[in-house]
Amino acid sequence: KQAPPVPSDGVIRIRREVKGRGGKTVTVASGFQLDDDGLKQLAAELKRRCGTGGSVKDSEILIQGDHRATLLAELKKKGIMAKLAGG
Repeated sequence: KQAPPVPSDGVIRIRREVKGRGGKTVTVASGFQLDDDGLKQLAAELKRRCGTGGSVKDSEILIQGDHRATLLAELKKKGIMAKLAGG
């Protein structure tokens, strides 16, 4: 199943996913208007901030575990519009 289309309104959506990941929780941040290098650099900073692993896939940043609040605070600190999406 394909992910829902990402609205390109410049707002980063932060959601939590468990499905299809062997029961493990992942925090997904999507909607970035960055190139691959910028995305990887931001992902590395966020992973360090959360003290956990993660990756960049399909221009989304995946962080292991539920770190929605941390990501939201960190992106807002950088002046990036972000909001929590999903349940």
